[in-house]
Amino acid sequence: MRKYIIAGLLVWMPLGITFLVIRAIVGFLDRTLLLLPQNYQPDNLLGFHIPGLGVVLAVVLVLATGMIVANFLGKRIVAFWENLLSRIPIVRTLYAGVKQIMEAVLAADGKSFRKVLLLEYPRKGVWSLAFMTSDNLGEVQAKTGGKVVSVFVPTTPNPTSGFVLMVPADDVIELDMAVEEGLKLIISMGVVVPPWQKEQLIAGETASENSN
Repeated sequence: MRKYIIAGLLVWMPLGITFLVIRAIVGFLDRTLLLLPQNYQPDNLLGFHIPGLGVVLAVVLVLATGMIVANFLGKRIVAFWENLLSRIPIVRTLYAGVKQIMEAVLAADGKSFRKVLLLEYPRKGVWSLAFMTSDNLGEVQAKTGGKVVSVFVPTTPNPTSGFVLMVPADDVIELDMAVEEGLKLIISMGVVVPPWQKEQLIAGETASENSN
């Protein structure tokens, strides 16, 4: 009975959680349709609700915005808008901070959250998984006298919180696993091990058996 229950849970739990998360995202984006004038809202025009139209609207809006700001006129409009926001005391700090973070994370040539690292933290002999956020630390780099990298050590099972550490580059080990695999390892509390490690262990055990 226990074996059958676990087998059933392994089928239905991932499906159920995936469905709930997708439904929550779609429901949130569908509420963006309320930004349209009431007479032009799809529910009022069609007489019934079609789930997912908010997702389509959000994608079209983001795509159209990107196409507009990519040309010369769009850049001038964005520059004017940012100049206006920079004059509002609280808004300018929040806007500038969020924009810098987004540019660092989404930049095609950026290095933020592109590498999974291993470092001894919180003490020697204890290893923690971390993500490199920057290898160009300006004043910190100059005053420490050595090569320093900034890393983010997330907590488990919630990887959105954690610690930002600045450690010598020689004290970290770069791993081959992808960022997604590192996040799975953290969220699962170390249960979901990336396939690379399993393949290496199996290959090592097979080689050992063959040699014997």
